[in-house]
Amino acid sequence: MLIDSHAHIELKEFDRDRDEVIRRAQEGGVECIVTVGIDLPDCRKAIAMAEKYEMVFATVGIHPHSVKYIKKETYDTLRALAAHGKVVAYGEIGLDFFRNLSPRDVQIRCFGEQMELACELGKPVIIHDRDAHGEIVTMLEKWNGSVRGIVHCFSGDYDMAKRCLDMGYYISVPGTVTYKNSSILRDVVRKTPLDRLLVETDCPFLTPEPKRGKRNEPLYVTVTARAVATIKGVSYEEVARVTTRNAREVFGLAVLKP
Repeated sequence: MLIDSHAHIELKEFDRDRDEVIRRAQEGGVECIVTVGIDLPDCRKAIAMAEKYEMVFATVGIHPHSVKYIKKETYDTLRALAAHGKVVAYGEIGLDFFRNLSPRDVQIRCFGEQMELACELGKPVIIHDRDAHGEIVTMLEKWNGSVRGIVHCFSGDYDMAKRCLDMGYYISVPGTVTYKNSSILRDVVRKTPLDRLLVETDCPFLTPEPKRGKRNEPLYVTVTARAVATIKGVSYEEVARVTTRNAREVFGLAVLKP
Protein backbone atom coordinates (compact mmCIF):
# COMPACT_ATOMS: atom_id res chain seq x y z
CA MET A 1 0.00 0.00 0.00
CA LEU A 2 1.13 3.54 -0.78
CA ILE A 3 0.46 7.02 0.57
CA ASP A 4 0.11 9.91 -1.88
CA SER A 5 1.78 12.47 0.34
CA HIS A 6 0.77 15.51 -1.72
CA ALA A 7 -2.37 15.84 -3.83
CA HIS A 8 -5.01 18.46 -4.62
CA ILE A 9 -8.14 16.39 -5.00
CA GLU A 10 -10.20 19.32 -3.72
CA LEU A 11 -9.58 21.25 -6.95
CA LYS A 12 -12.25 21.68 -9.61
CA GLU A 13 -10.47 19.28 -11.96
CA PHE A 14 -11.91 16.44 -9.83
CA ASP A 15 -15.44 17.77 -9.38
CA ARG A 16 -16.82 15.60 -12.17
CA ASP A 17 -15.53 12.21 -11.00
CA ARG A 18 -13.95 12.53 -7.56
CA ASP A 19 -15.63 9.42 -6.18
CA GLU A 20 -14.29 7.35 -9.06
CA VAL A 21 -10.80 8.82 -8.62
CA ILE A 22 -10.81 7.84 -4.96
CA ARG A 23 -12.10 4.37 -5.80
CA ARG A 24 -9.42 3.80 -8.43
CA ALA A 25 -6.74 4.85 -5.97
CA GLN A 26 -7.99 2.46 -3.30
CA GLU A 27 -8.31 -0.45 -5.73
CA GLY A 28 -4.84 0.30 -7.10
CA GLY A 29 -3.07 0.11 -3.74
CA VAL A 30 -3.21 3.67 -2.37
CA GLU A 31 -4.23 3.56 1.26
CA CYS A 32 -4.10 7.26 2.06
CA ILE A 33 -4.14 10.63 0.28
CA VAL A 34 -2.99 13.93 1.79
CA THR A 35 -4.80 16.77 0.04
CA VAL A 36 -3.04 20.09 0.43
CA GLY A 37 -4.59 23.51 0.98
CA ILE A 38 -3.30 26.52 -0.96
CA ASP A 39 -5.55 29.40 0.20
CA LEU A 40 -8.37 29.79 2.70
CA PRO A 41 -11.27 28.67 0.46
CA ASP A 42 -9.17 25.77 -0.77
CA CYS A 43 -8.19 24.78 2.78
CA ARG A 44 -11.87 24.56 3.67
CA LYS A 45 -12.46 22.37 0.62
CA ALA A 46 -9.52 20.15 1.58
CA ILE A 47 -10.98 19.65 5.05
CA ALA A 48 -14.38 18.88 3.52
CA MET A 49 -12.70 16.16 1.41
CA ALA A 50 -11.07 14.73 4.53
CA GLU A 51 -14.43 14.66 6.26
CA LYS A 52 -16.09 12.91 3.33
CA TYR A 53 -13.45 10.25 2.63
CA GLU A 54 -11.94 8.17 5.42
CA MET A 55 -8.64 7.69 3.54
CA VAL A 56 -8.13 11.42 2.91
CA PHE A 57 -6.32 13.80 5.25
CA ALA A 58 -5.87 17.54 4.81
CA THR A 59 -3.35 20.32 5.32
CA VAL A 60 -3.85 24.07 5.63
CA GLY A 61 -1.63 26.98 4.61
CA ILE A 62 -1.21 29.75 2.07
CA HIS A 63 0.72 28.99 -1.13
CA PRO A 64 3.33 31.60 -2.12
CA HIS A 65 1.19 32.57 -5.12
CA SER A 66 -1.52 33.83 -2.74
CA VAL A 67 0.43 35.31 0.17
CA LYS A 68 -0.13 38.86 -1.14
CA TYR A 69 -3.72 38.46 0.08
CA ILE A 70 -2.81 37.52 3.66
CA LYS A 71 -4.25 39.71 6.40
CA LYS A 72 -3.88 39.46 10.16
CA GLU A 73 -7.19 37.63 10.45
CA THR A 74 -5.98 35.07 7.88
CA TYR A 75 -3.69 33.55 10.49
CA ASP A 76 -6.49 33.44 13.07
CA THR A 77 -8.60 31.50 10.57
CA LEU A 78 -5.73 29.13 9.80
CA ARG A 79 -5.25 28.45 13.53
CA ALA A 80 -8.89 27.47 13.78
CA LEU A 81 -8.77 25.28 10.66
CA ALA A 82 -5.57 23.57 11.82
CA ALA A 83 -7.38 22.36 14.94
CA HIS A 84 -9.48 19.96 12.85
CA GLY A 85 -8.72 16.34 13.71
CA LYS A 86 -7.82 15.38 10.14
CA VAL A 87 -5.44 18.28 9.47
CA VAL A 88 -2.00 16.66 9.54
CA ALA A 89 0.37 19.42 8.39
CA TYR A 90 0.79 23.11 7.67
CA GLY A 91 1.31 24.01 4.04
CA GLU A 92 1.98 24.25 1.34
CA ILE A 93 4.13 27.28 2.07
CA GLY A 94 7.39 28.55 0.66
CA LEU A 95 8.74 30.56 -2.25
CA ASP A 96 8.00 30.61 -5.97
CA PHE A 97 10.41 32.84 -7.86
CA PHE A 98 9.43 31.30 -11.20
CA ARG A 99 5.95 32.79 -11.56
CA ASN A 100 6.31 35.56 -8.94
CA LEU A 101 2.54 35.89 -8.50
CA SER A 102 3.26 37.56 -5.17
CA PRO A 103 6.16 40.04 -4.75
CA ARG A 104 9.35 38.37 -3.60
CA ASP A 105 9.68 40.44 -0.43
CA VAL A 106 6.09 39.58 0.52
CA GLN A 107 6.76 35.89 -0.16
CA ILE A 108 9.79 35.89 2.12
CA ARG A 109 8.02 37.78 4.91
CA CYS A 110 4.92 35.59 4.80
CA PHE A 111 7.00 32.42 4.57
CA GLY A 112 8.63 33.40 7.85
CA GLU A 113 5.28 34.22 9.44
CA GLN A 114 3.86 30.87 8.40
CA MET A 115 6.91 28.99 9.67
CA GLU A 116 6.32 30.71 13.02
CA LEU A 117 2.67 29.67 12.96
CA ALA A 118 3.55 26.07 12.12
CA CYS A 119 5.97 26.08 15.04
CA GLU A 120 3.25 27.44 17.32
CA LEU A 121 0.80 24.78 16.12
CA GLY A 122 3.31 21.96 16.36
CA LYS A 123 2.56 20.88 12.79
CA PRO A 124 5.05 19.61 10.21
CA VAL A 125 5.44 21.92 7.23
CA ILE A 126 5.07 21.20 3.52
CA ILE A 127 7.55 23.34 1.60
CA HIS A 128 7.01 24.66 -1.93
CA ASP A 129 10.23 25.64 -3.72
CA ARG A 130 10.43 26.81 -7.30
CA ASP A 131 13.54 28.62 -8.51
CA ALA A 132 14.31 29.69 -4.94
CA HIS A 133 16.65 26.94 -3.72
CA GLY A 134 19.16 29.12 -1.85
CA GLU A 135 16.50 31.25 -0.22
CA ILE A 136 14.51 28.20 0.84
CA VAL A 137 17.48 26.58 2.55
CA THR A 138 18.39 29.85 4.29
CA MET A 139 14.85 30.18 5.62
CA LEU A 140 14.67 26.57 6.77
CA GLU A 141 17.97 26.97 8.61
CA LYS A 142 16.42 29.79 10.67
CA TRP A 143 13.93 27.30 12.09
CA ASN A 144 16.28 24.33 12.24
CA GLY A 145 15.33 22.23 15.24
CA SER A 146 11.99 24.00 15.71
CA VAL A 147 10.05 22.89 12.64
CA ARG A 148 10.25 19.72 10.58
CA GLY A 149 8.47 18.47 7.51
CA ILE A 150 8.71 17.82 3.78
CA VAL A 151 10.28 19.55 0.81
CA HIS A 152 7.57 18.69 -1.68
CA CYS A 153 8.04 18.17 -5.40
CA PHE A 154 11.78 18.35 -4.89
CA SER A 155 13.54 20.22 -7.71
CA GLY A 156 16.99 20.98 -6.34
CA ASP A 157 20.22 19.02 -6.62
CA TYR A 158 21.68 16.58 -4.12
CA ASP A 159 23.72 19.28 -2.35
CA MET A 160 20.45 21.03 -1.51
CA ALA A 161 18.80 17.74 -0.61
CA LYS A 162 21.65 16.91 1.77
CA ARG A 163 21.24 20.23 3.58
CA CYS A 164 17.51 19.62 3.93
CA LEU A 165 18.08 16.04 5.08
CA ASP A 166 20.57 17.26 7.69
CA MET A 167 17.81 19.50 9.09
CA GLY A 168 15.47 16.51 9.37
CA TYR A 169 13.31 17.13 6.32
CA TYR A 170 11.93 14.44 4.06
CA ILE A 171 12.37 14.69 0.29
CA SER A 172 9.15 14.08 -1.65
CA VAL A 173 9.40 12.70 -5.18
CA PRO A 174 6.76 13.56 -7.82
CA GLY A 175 6.00 12.09 -11.22
CA THR A 176 8.64 14.29 -12.83
CA VAL A 177 11.18 11.62 -11.83
CA THR A 178 9.92 9.70 -14.88
CA TYR A 179 10.68 12.52 -17.34
CA LYS A 180 13.66 12.19 -19.66
CA ASN A 181 15.11 15.55 -18.61
CA SER A 182 14.98 14.77 -14.86
CA SER A 183 18.47 13.33 -14.42
CA ILE A 184 19.20 15.65 -11.47
CA LEU A 185 16.12 14.44 -9.59
CA ARG A 186 17.00 10.82 -10.33
CA ASP A 187 20.45 11.48 -8.87
CA VAL A 188 18.81 12.87 -5.73
CA VAL A 189 16.63 9.77 -5.46
CA ARG A 190 19.63 7.50 -5.98
CA LYS A 191 21.66 9.18 -3.22
CA THR A 192 18.92 9.87 -0.67
CA PRO A 193 18.27 7.06 1.83
CA LEU A 194 14.94 5.39 1.20
CA ASP A 195 13.91 6.04 4.77
CA ARG A 196 13.96 9.79 4.01
CA LEU A 197 11.87 9.70 0.82
CA LEU A 198 8.16 10.18 0.20
CA VAL A 199 6.23 9.78 -3.04
CA GLU A 200 3.53 12.14 -4.29
CA THR A 201 1.45 13.03 -7.32
CA ASP A 202 0.80 16.78 -6.84
CA CYS A 203 -2.28 15.92 -8.87
CA PRO A 204 -3.90 17.13 -11.03
CA PHE A 205 -0.44 18.39 -12.10
CA LEU A 206 2.86 16.68 -13.06
CA THR A 207 1.45 13.49 -14.52
CA PRO A 208 4.16 10.83 -14.84
CA GLU A 209 5.13 9.05 -18.01
CA PRO A 210 3.49 7.32 -19.82
CA LYS A 211 0.32 9.18 -18.74
CA ARG A 212 1.87 12.61 -19.36
CA GLY A 213 -0.52 15.00 -21.06
CA LYS A 214 -3.51 13.66 -19.11
CA ARG A 215 -4.85 14.75 -15.74
CA ASN A 216 -2.83 13.33 -12.88
CA GLU A 217 -4.60 11.45 -10.07
CA PRO A 218 -3.60 9.66 -6.84
CA LEU A 219 -3.49 6.22 -8.47
CA TYR A 220 -0.46 7.34 -10.49
CA VAL A 221 1.66 7.58 -7.35
CA THR A 222 2.21 3.89 -8.04
CA VAL A 223 4.03 4.84 -11.26
CA THR A 224 6.35 7.15 -9.32
CA ALA A 225 7.00 4.49 -6.71
CA ARG A 226 7.98 2.00 -9.42
CA ALA A 227 10.38 4.56 -10.90
CA VAL A 228 11.96 5.08 -7.47
CA ALA A 229 12.33 1.32 -7.07
CA THR A 230 14.11 1.06 -10.42
CA ILE A 231 16.45 3.95 -9.63
CA LYS A 232 17.38 2.55 -6.23
CA GLY A 233 17.56 -1.08 -7.33
CA VAL A 234 15.03 -2.33 -4.79
CA SER A 235 11.59 -3.89 -5.10
CA TYR A 236 8.41 -1.90 -5.57
CA GLU A 237 7.10 -3.51 -2.39
CA GLU A 238 10.08 -2.18 -0.43
CA VAL A 239 9.53 1.35 -1.74
CA ALA A 240 5.83 1.12 -0.85
CA ARG A 241 6.56 -0.19 2.63
CA VAL A 242 9.23 2.34 3.56
CA THR A 243 7.70 5.47 2.00
CA THR A 244 4.37 4.62 3.64
CA ARG A 245 6.10 4.26 7.00
CA ASN A 246 7.86 7.60 6.40
CA ALA A 247 4.60 9.37 5.56
CA ARG A 248 2.88 7.91 8.61
CA GLU A 249 5.74 9.14 10.78
CA VAL A 250 5.90 12.71 9.50
CA PHE A 251 2.12 13.22 9.37
CA GLY A 252 1.34 11.31 12.56
CA LEU A 253 -0.95 8.97 10.64
CA ALA A 254 -0.09 6.00 12.85
CA VAL A 255 -1.98 7.82 15.59
CA LEU A 256 -4.89 8.92 13.41
CA LYS A 257 -5.43 5.64 11.58
CA PRO A 258 -4.33 2.17 12.78
